Amino acid sequence: MPYFPVQTNPTTDPASLPSSSPPDPQTADAARAHRIRIKNRRKRYLDMHPSYFSPALELADPLLYDRLVRRFQTPAEREAEGRKKGYSGVLEADLLRSEAKIEALARPDPDAMTSYRRGPNGEILAEEKEEVPLTKEEGWERWRWEMEQRFLGGRDEEFEYAAVDESEEWDDKREEEREKEEEYFGEEEPGWVLEDGRKITGETGVQDF
Repeated sequence: MPYFPVQTNPTTDPASLPSSSPPDPQTADAARAHRIRIKNRRKRYLDMHPSYFSPALELADPLLYDRLVRRFQTPAEREAEGRKKGYSGVLEADLLRSEAKIEALARPDPDAMTSYRRGPNGEILAEEKEEVPLTKEEGWERWRWEMEQRFLGGRDEEFEYAAVDESEEWDDKREEEREKEEEYFGEEEPGWVLEDGRKITGETGVQDF
């Protein structure tokens, strides 16, 4: 399975690509609205499927998971997680973690959230202070945020994004209704109905006598 580095630069995802110079403002607005709609649908999908952040997601970035989540796990928690993954899952995670460390040492990524560096005697240097989460909760939140951004940016190569991006099922109906109400009341001309049934329209509805 390929290794997914953190903060890669997506080049093909419709929700992440910067728009090219549009011929007119309407085209730019439509393209922007399309990108926002796709990201909103993906975010709603994640909100409705918290199971996406399962232990199996470790394989997306085993180094980051090791630094942010695994370091805080007790032996009992690691054992319980191992039972969920199964023997093959644990073996695969360990293998990918080792390969990722070798890759990180050989070709450091300056944009990566975590880094592995060797000292003058070949030893692996300690992490930078800002790389270390202070608590288990902080580590998990940082991991979840990174994986959420990865998903929203279309970088999960095993996920079928079309099922979400092209489906109105994942639209926030409440937001759509609010926008329609604002549009309706913004376009409606103010008016007042008199006792005899006549309707007066205008900016204020106040008559001068």
